[in-house]
Amino acid sequence: MDIKAIDIAEFDYPLPDERIAKHPLSDRAACKLLVRDADGSMHEHRFAELPGLLPEDSLLVYNNTRVINARLRFRKASGAAIEVFCLEPVAPGDYAMSFASNEHCVWMCFVGNSKRWKSGLLEMPLTIAGEQVVLTAERVSKNDNGSEVRFAWDNANVSFSQIIEAAGEIPIPPYLNRGTEDSDRSDYQTVFNKVEGSVAAPTAGLHFTPEVLNAIERRGICRRELTLHVGAGTFQPVKSATIGEHPMHSEFISVGLPLIEELARCDARVIAVGTTSVRTLESLYHLGCMVDKGKEPDEVPQWYPYSSGHPELSTKDALGALARYLRGKGMERLVASTRIIIAPGYKFKVVRGMVTNFHQPQSTLLLLVSAFTGGHWRRMYDFALENDFRFLSYGDAQLLL
Repeated sequence: MDIKAIDIAEFDYPLPDERIAKHPLSDRAACKLLVRDADGSMHEHRFAELPGLLPEDSLLVYNNTRVINARLRFRKASGAAIEVFCLEPVAPGDYAMSFASNEHCVWMCFVGNSKRWKSGLLEMPLTIAGEQVVLTAERVSKNDNGSEVRFAWDNANVSFSQIIEAAGEIPIPPYLNRGTEDSDRSDYQTVFNKVEGSVAAPTAGLHFTPEVLNAIERRGICRRELTLHVGAGTFQPVKSATIGEHPMHSEFISVGLPLIEELARCDARVIAVGTTSVRTLESLYHLGCMVDKGKEPDEVPQWYPYSSGHPELSTKDALGALARYLRGKGMERLVASTRIIIAPGYKFKVVRGMVTNFHQPQSTLLLLVSAFTGGHWRRMYDFALENDFRFLSYGDAQLLL
């Protein structure tokens, strides 16, 4: 099967605007849950029932990323509004170090109304913890991926994390067709968010509540966490006719050595919460294959899983190789990036189940769901449309086994 020749038009479906959930339910776990069993049968439940629907041998893995207030709105002296959307850190390139910066840092950004900002500094006065701070932004370079913007501020007692928390907005998805509201600051975060860096939420995780997590724990099902910082590319529909012409965005991943070792030796059914966790877990396998071939496990290229030179290792052998590499380097955590595209024809190596939302037409996330369900995504989506399920980030959920 020629993966690159897949026609994205085959992954279209009618999605009326009224079926897109503009806000979450007041009780996150009260949303609908479509359960698709391994035999293809489908059942409707409530998300609060998830703990009892998970197989006993499950290992639930979720993404602990935290959405940052990535959208900064400046205004020039002329009155022109300039929006600076932070994508990923450049200097320092490490997320934690960049957020801890207390004088300046550089980020790759999208710039709205870019033609009105050709040079010069943008300024924004702020009050943070009772102290006056002036934030400045200077565009230092521009390329196909966006603009490098240098942020600086005049108070060394303030970190960049505090700056964007005070100055920025939560970047809700553009398909909601509304402005950011105060409620989005909490609604658009999972209850297990921890590590700052995403510009979009791992939305399957939005349905979990402390009560649901406690019920999962009472069943004896183990929960583990990893980090993938979701990039703005997650909102990008496939614009080319075939997926072979679609460039996947790079996303930061971070996974602790203990989890990699556990995955290498256990026979549990790995249930990924969200497509971000799926991409991270599957990327671990391919990074292990890269190690086996003598390559550094720094980034999974978009088409690596389908390449002719890919070694077909067992899951345990690939993850074992990755764990040995990290131990040999004295590293307690893998930090890498992934551009993996998971499309029909992909062979899953780690994930045996997933919790996910209902995704946009003609999106790479819908390709992933199709790959996991053997191409039967349309039956599920037809069922959801016929039974009043709510779609996209704030909508209802699926459990796919």
